[in-house]
Amino acid sequence: MGENLRVLKKFLPYIKEYKAQFAIAIVGMVAAAVGTSASAYLVKPILDEIFIEKNAQMLKILPPLVILMYFLKGFGKFIQVYYTEYIGQDIIRRIREQMLRSLLHMPYGYFVKEPSGKLISRLTNDINRIKMVVANLLPDLLRETLVSIALVFVVIYQSPKLSLYFLLIMPLAIYPLSRLAKRMKKASRASQEKISDLTTHLSEIFNNIELIKAEATEESELRRFMRHNYDFFKLTMKQIRINNLVSPFMEVLGAVIVATVIYVGGQEVLQGRMSTGAFFSFMTALFMLYAPIKRISSIYNQLQDAVAAAERVFEIVDLEPGLRSGTRKLSAPSRICFEDVSLSYEEKPALHHVTFCAKRGQITAIVGKSGSGKSSIVSLILRFYDPDEGKITIDGIDLKEFDLKSLRSSIAFVTQRIYLFQESIAYNVAGSEHYDEAKLKEALEMANAWEFVQQLPRGIHTPLAEAGANLSGGQRQRLAIARALYKDAQIFIFDEATSALDSKSEREILKTIRKIAKDRIVLLISHNLKALDIADTILVLEDGKIVCQGEAKELARECPTYKELLHNFSV
Repeated sequence: MGENLRVLKKFLPYIKEYKAQFAIAIVGMVAAAVGTSASAYLVKPILDEIFIEKNAQMLKILPPLVILMYFLKGFGKFIQVYYTEYIGQDIIRRIREQMLRSLLHMPYGYFVKEPSGKLISRLTNDINRIKMVVANLLPDLLRETLVSIALVFVVIYQSPKLSLYFLLIMPLAIYPLSRLAKRMKKASRASQEKISDLTTHLSEIFNNIELIKAEATEESELRRFMRHNYDFFKLTMKQIRINNLVSPFMEVLGAVIVATVIYVGGQEVLQGRMSTGAFFSFMTALFMLYAPIKRISSIYNQLQDAVAAAERVFEIVDLEPGLRSGTRKLSAPSRICFEDVSLSYEEKPALHHVTFCAKRGQITAIVGKSGSGKSSIVSLILRFYDPDEGKITIDGIDLKEFDLKSLRSSIAFVTQRIYLFQESIAYNVAGSEHYDEAKLKEALEMANAWEFVQQLPRGIHTPLAEAGANLSGGQRQRLAIARALYKDAQIFIFDEATSALDSKSEREILKTIRKIAKDRIVLLISHNLKALDIADTILVLEDGKIVCQGEAKELARECPTYKELLHNFSV
């Protein structure tokens, strides 16, 4: 119970902002409660005044009053449902946006550890489950509680003696219901983890469909999915089993209460201590009271599923970024320097005491075998990570002092893996719906992409398929280069940026890189050693260390590691 309250308190700051809507919803709940309890109370005068005492005046008054009470009940419920749904849906919209904001501010390393499918599941499946809390379960719980309280007053008013039996027996349900609720929460948490696994696996399948088709592993992937799917099925059935145990338990308990009241109440009527109308009014209120209490017990059980989901959602909302942004704005940098920098990934060394400077007006190339540390240098410049030792400076100022947005806005990063969105070519290059068309065309021309873009059905307005699947690999890479050029950044990083291009396009792009390097800092990573002829300085990495540094011709004579790379490239 304490954990439930702690999680539900998380919603209070949101709910406080909907005071007007919440007030109207409460008015609706009160109206529904009054209408429900009054309709139960009217059974007594209807039976006693009309059917027993034959009062003609009451025959004119009571039927319209019954209609009025049921109208009050129905209209009150409508008002409550509409406004609580509004509150719930709007809170969910805001929480989903907050979740994504929290995730987007997390460092790159967080996304390396967390599978994308699990994060997507929390943003979709879990958030929909907690929608029930604010839009359905909490309002229903409050409404049914108000109705129950009103009906309890009617029950006690009609017969304090008979109501005592109800008030003694009903609390017996608390312990078994709380046990079922704990089991329900545990099963719900496991179910939500499993649906995350399902989403992750589906994401892997669709992202790697080309490989699955090429390797003919469809059946293998299907079997993996079937295992996850069956586990989810078992957990879902466990939830259903636990949740539906509440109903028969409450039915039996209700039958015990009703049987006891009929026996005792019957004696009261037979002995003349209670009128028939009062007894039936009491029984009507009791039957009507049984329904909301049964619903309250069911709601409390369902609440466990939503609370388990809310815990997972607020784990995301409450995330604290590991990297702290500085406050300095970056403007026209002249050099980036690594000063005795070391980096490890979860105790696995990546860089060892790396020292070098990349200067404005020069192209600094970085080469080395796979795993030598090239990508780690890029990740550090972009502040995806902070170094374990040493520091990185821009014009003598520690990288950590710069505002992250300002830093990354000043860097254009083109990688071998192309990132494209299901938007128009113009949006993918400009990164926005608002763009300078002349500047866009210039960037496409410099990236050797304008010719093929013109031939597309809608030119720059042509929408791309997921991951740019309706373009060739070379076309996708040219768009990525165009995006970097449109950004007109102060620092350019090309990581195997020409790997998918034909030799003619590569030569043109290298000319462009040479041109933009005149007044910018440019880092070039490439396995194509012929492309390094345009570099002013080449850093040769091996096992996370800089083993050689200099011009291409010099390295070809004096650096064994570079000679080996040249030999492997020529072979």
